[in-house]
Amino acid sequence: MNPQSTYTVDEAQKKLENYCAYQERCHKEVRAKLEGMNMIPEAIDKIMVHLIGHNFLNEERFAKAFVRGKFRIKKWGKIRLVRELKFKDISKYAIDVALKEIKDEDYFETLDELTQKRIAQVTEKNPYKKKKKVADYLLYRGWESHLVYEKLNEYL
Repeated sequence: MNPQSTYTVDEAQKKLENYCAYQERCHKEVRAKLEGMNMIPEAIDKIMVHLIGHNFLNEERFAKAFVRGKFRIKKWGKIRLVRELKFKDISKYAIDVALKEIKDEDYFETLDELTQKRIAQVTEKNPYKKKKKVADYLLYRGWESHLVYEKLNEYL
């Protein structure tokens, strides 16, 4: 966007409706977008209220979509998902509701697949170093440490 261009409240509102309709957005992203459009705080609040009132912005719906997508595509564990959602200023209630989107059997199955895949990729000969490398990989992705070490003891 051009930093010189200015928007009326109606123009900005239409632009943000399209922005939110394109994909789920969190409140923080929308507020940052409005601030980037050089909108005054009163206009930002007015537009935010409009977007929430007309269901363009919904924190719980965003959190659910975020959790489903990052778990399915990036294979993130619950710790990483919670951390990323907190970074986006999502409420604890919305985070808890969103985490229920992941079925336990899918969660454990994904951890199992990731563990096996990573064990095959790591070429380290020393079993302790290999275990550490696989554990670091899984912990970075946000899997709970007790589950990671349980899986590693099962396979290594």
